[in-house]
Amino acid sequence: MFDIAPTELMLVAIVALVVIGPKDLPKAMRVVGYWVGRARGVARQFRSGFDQMVREAELEEMEKRWAAENERIMREHPAPPAADPVSPEPGHGAVPHDDGSGHPAPVMVEKPEVAPAETSVPGKSEGAAS
Repeated sequence: MFDIAPTELMLVAIVALVVIGPKDLPKAMRVVGYWVGRARGVARQFRSGFDQMVREAELEEMEKRWAAENERIMREHPAPPAADPVSPEPGHGAVPHDDGSGHPAPVMVEKPEVAPAETSVPGKSEGAAS
């Protein structure tokens, strides 16, 4: 953006030393540093606000595209008609209905049996006494 060579910077420093004087130069440098910091802060805030606006605009555009794509998919693949919730056919994976209490009916599941694993020690034949 700005191209300042070291020789140009040295020339500005010498002119500032002559014009401002060695006594007031540190105070002037502090003031310049303060205002440069403020300018950078304003620029950073502007940039972050601009980036946020761009992200929000992109998000709105993506949401519109997703809604259009979802609508197209729903038109191509309509949902199957709902089954009769009062009398489900047995064997078709029907979920038990709730009894009006707001909680679904419990599903009965068989408890699995756990059989002990047979262990074998390498080098020993089965049936040999230890």
